[in-house]
Amino acid sequence: MHVVITGANRGIGATLAADYTARGDTVTGTTRAPGATQLDVTDPAQIAAFAANLKAPVDLLICNAGVYLDREDTLGAGYQPHKWAETFAVNVAGVFLTIEALLPHLRAAQTPKIAIISSTMASQERAPGGSYIYRSSKAAALNLGRNLSVDLKPDGIAIGIYHPGWVRTDMGTDDAEISVEESAAGLTACFDRLSLESTGSFLNYDGSTHVW
Repeated sequence: MHVVITGANRGIGATLAADYTARGDTVTGTTRAPGATQLDVTDPAQIAAFAANLKAPVDLLICNAGVYLDREDTLGAGYQPHKWAETFAVNVAGVFLTIEALLPHLRAAQTPKIAIISSTMASQERAPGGSYIYRSSKAAALNLGRNLSVDLKPDGIAIGIYHPGWVRTDMGTDDAEISVEESAAGLTACFDRLSLESTGSFLNYDGSTHVW
């Protein structure tokens, strides 16, 4: 199986890449940092070049790259326009542009799948306030995944949207509930179960259904 993972240089992405490699899958991991697999998902030219250089079908695309720029912001003293623009460029447009560019590679696979890493902060039912930019972007990614699941189902492409848990990473902080290894193991199991029958689902990393 060929797995493409965006944002694979650290945290959940890096652990997923290591886990898939360990079980014998071929992994193409990307990072914004300069290197052999450099990919800035906000740059259409880089995305097009990345897609053109891929020579194999993509069985699983994991859209993991993301930013959280407004963690410490407060109303009246934060949420600057540039943070809105950069966050949505990475967390929403970057997901869409990557999926769109890799559609020929996904369509060439036998049972293609797309996993979008969203967040519990996308939920409309769980809305405690704050982090307006990040919450809005993850809600948009959730909506994007739901709509793409409808349009891509006739192509045989299944899409799942996932909350990875509150994970001890740079983004999740050391106060988080679960390890990156636990999150990655749960997500991998979810991706394995993803099918056209479950396309468009919003799940927790442990496979339970997340509230919308």
